[in-house]
Amino acid sequence: MTTEAADSTAAHVAQEQPQEGLNNRLNWLRAGVLGANDGVVSTAGIVMGVAGATADRSNILIAGVAGLVAGAISMAAGEYVSVSTQRDAELALLDKERRELAEMPEEELEELEGLLESKGLTPEVASEVAQQLTARNPLRAHAVLELGIDPDDITNPWSAAFASMLSFTIGAVLPLLTILLIPGTARIWGTVVAVALALALTGWTSARLGYAKPGRALLRNVAGGLLAMGVTYLIGTLIGTQV
Repeated sequence: MTTEAADSTAAHVAQEQPQEGLNNRLNWLRAGVLGANDGVVSTAGIVMGVAGATADRSNILIAGVAGLVAGAISMAAGEYVSVSTQRDAELALLDKERRELAEMPEEELEELEGLLESKGLTPEVASEVAQQLTARNPLRAHAVLELGIDPDDITNPWSAAFASMLSFTIGAVLPLLTILLIPGTARIWGTVVAVALALALTGWTSARLGYAKPGRALLRNVAGGLLAMGVTYLIGTLIGTQV
């Protein structure tokens, strides 16, 4: 194989590495969509449960706001802990790879050649490309090809936590305002319709982010939300008649 061809292959492999910032953007979007979905479902369940027990708007408002605040903080804290654990694992793997590159560079070069061969390159091409990638940035080459980690784009727990908290709040506001602003008995059905539409949107978005067909995800999302509202409304109605 010519040196020019090997250079082209090495450049192509380098271009396949994750774009800087892409990992964090996807993580931010994932946290945002899940947070909005949870905000809609949990707050809708709370206000529907209270609405089943009483028609007093002040009680519905208090319960809804309390659920919104508690849920937003809980989502942010949970997302921060989860992503921090992921970040710690990524950094530990990078440190281990960095030590191995310093202590046994020849073995690591052979390992990189094997990884390239597993992707379909011939041994000769894999050897040439591995040497070029090692000369450019050995840690990045091993991190991406062996670990699936971009060392320049480690996950950020703060961005995930903020996205989750903000999106939960936005999602929670929808059922809360709907049930408070619609008068009379129409508030229940109005809330059901608004929540169903919101869940259809978050279900479709999450499916698209995961490159899945949106139909099933949308139906599961809407059905789960409607079930949660129905159960809590029934419980609130039963409790309301006893109190």
